[in-house]
Amino acid sequence: MHALDDFEDSLIERFKEHPVLANVAQLQDEDFTALLLQRRFVSLAFTPSYDLAIDLLRDEAGLRIARVILREEYPDGHGHTPSHREDMVQDLLRLGVGREALVASRPTAQTKRAIGEAFELIAEAGGHDDADLRLLTILRFWGEVLVSVEYEKLWGRMAPLLTDGAGRNRSRFYHPHLVHDAKTHSLATVSLLSGSHSDRLATRVTELLAREDSSDCFREAEERALGLKLAFYDQFLPALDRIAV
Repeated sequence: MHALDDFEDSLIERFKEHPVLANVAQLQDEDFTALLLQRRFVSLAFTPSYDLAIDLLRDEAGLRIARVILREEYPDGHGHTPSHREDMVQDLLRLGVGREALVASRPTAQTKRAIGEAFELIAEAGGHDDADLRLLTILRFWGEVLVSVEYEKLWGRMAPLLTDGAGRNRSRFYHPHLVHDAKTHSLATVSLLSGSHSDRLATRVTELLAREDSSDCFREAEERALGLKLAFYDQFLPALDRIAV
């Protein structure tokens, strides 16, 4: 597992080094707003992505983990508590993104492609003999680990606006997801006691990996998931030319 951890950590570092994420603190306000609005559409695709994977999973242990994570997105069955997507909108409003901008925003062609290719990656994974391992790997890496990395990079820009005068964190979406999506244990040391979404999925991923003769499918799934994330942020590369020198 140590070799896979090294491989995975190298992919995470590649993501962190994307020029847009590496320079997000210097982006013009309008470019940062545009990024957040497009990222919102990717977030809206999170639950149908989980639903699609759940439809294709056959591993009962993996299914239970995925179901629990999906249900956490809607924490109150009586309608009194906002969903995580509603929490995201509240954070956006606090960040100064007006309701008018939310109304007017539409996914770009690149954003639509990133979402569509994520669905395709999940659907394709379901057709393999090792579908369960592939599907859980994609959910964990695309839907949890890299999401936490994204929000960690964005948080430095958001923190001053989502922290009150007493230093209290007021974020309802971005910071909580930064925490509960994160990879907090290595694949070699993860256990059922690990609490984050990434680590919960990792407990089953490592068990399924132990049954395989090769880890090639795990590596392939993670590399392709990273490719989707990098392509999404590539659309904001022109914003770097507008950074004040």
